[in-house]
Amino acid sequence: VPENFWTSGQWMTERKGGSDVALGTETIPVPQKDGSYHLSGYKWFTSASDADMSLTLARIQDEAGRVIDGTRGLTLFYLETRDKKGQLNGIQIQKLKNKLGTRQLPTAEMLLDGAVAHRLSEPGRGVAAIADMLTVTRLHNSISAVSGMRRILNLARDYAKNRSTFGKKLIDHPLHVQTLARLELETRGALLLTMEMAKLLGMEETGKGDGDSRLLMRLLTPLAKLYTAKQAVSTTSEGLECFGGQGYIEDTGLPGMLRDAQVLPIWEGTTNVLSLDVLRAFSKTEGNVFRVFCSDVRERLKSAENVEQLACSRRRLLEALDALTAFVSRAASDHQLLETAARDFAYSLARVYVGSLLIEHAAWNEAGIEDIAAAKRWCRQPLVLASSAENYG
Repeated sequence: VPENFWTSGQWMTERKGGSDVALGTETIPVPQKDGSYHLSGYKWFTSASDADMSLTLARIQDEAGRVIDGTRGLTLFYLETRDKKGQLNGIQIQKLKNKLGTRQLPTAEMLLDGAVAHRLSEPGRGVAAIADMLTVTRLHNSISAVSGMRRILNLARDYAKNRSTFGKKLIDHPLHVQTLARLELETRGALLLTMEMAKLLGMEETGKGDGDSRLLMRLLTPLAKLYTAKQAVSTTSEGLECFGGQGYIEDTGLPGMLRDAQVLPIWEGTTNVLSLDVLRAFSKTEGNVFRVFCSDVRERLKSAENVEQLACSRRRLLEALDALTAFVSRAASDHQLLETAARDFAYSLARVYVGSLLIEHAAWNEAGIEDIAAAKRWCRQPLVLASSAENYG
């Protein structure tokens, strides 16, 4: 077991923006005789600014000393935040951010003034190099989302068993039970989606993955992050409402949970940015990610072929898959439609995939009646939000 553990930051965001690193990165690396680099630039949003190390992008220069624009100029560097004497490594903290939430985690604006760093990627391959890191951090984001959802739900359920209103416990009011059931359903779905993503990443890291599993991971990574993040915010908000006025009082600690949840759709790519990344996965693989997606969903649904209680849910999932396929065919020649519908399309993919995971789990021989109920309830909701061009006029 290691005696020491280091925390790490990732300092990508500069004053011109975060997601568009090709436009926003202005930090310059100056090569040194010993093979290291001195970084100079201004990092506008550095989470974990008290970390032991960080990964950061900087823009290299060509042989004539000219800055290389676009992604071709971006290179990934590693730096330690302090030198051997314990002093900051060419880093000047300009200010700490006054954030809505996650206040326990310091975030700062930093000036890099000759910070000693070491090149990790090939020159100009910085964006490609951070892709693997983003897969991990987006998984962590999904895990945070699911854990927050489960926490607020457990608190709300316990409160309902102890709080009396109108002559009986909250848990004995059918409408309140329905509210808790809806929160439970979203939490279950988010958990299954996140664990499937974790499994695919584990397969890749242990050399057990194949071409299809890599394609599926490429698609599920942005899907899981964007969907669980948005559901975490809505679930936490609804969870606070379950406490009535207590959910609005700082002394309970509940409002802080909502503030912390709000960062989840923003960190590691906003919902729209990740929806466009889903489209990018389609185009870069020439549609093969969708082929693998459909095949995987159909294979999972086979597990419920002989489960009569899931027959209707299974049929609805197959119909939803057909509707998604039809939409992809219609939108393939209309780039504007596809981009405008990107968020609804991503949500549709997520809902269909979660439905297949819930049905597969419900068909398991050790599943309980609550698992079957969850799968059936999930499949009764609208699964395909992206349907026709008329919705995006």
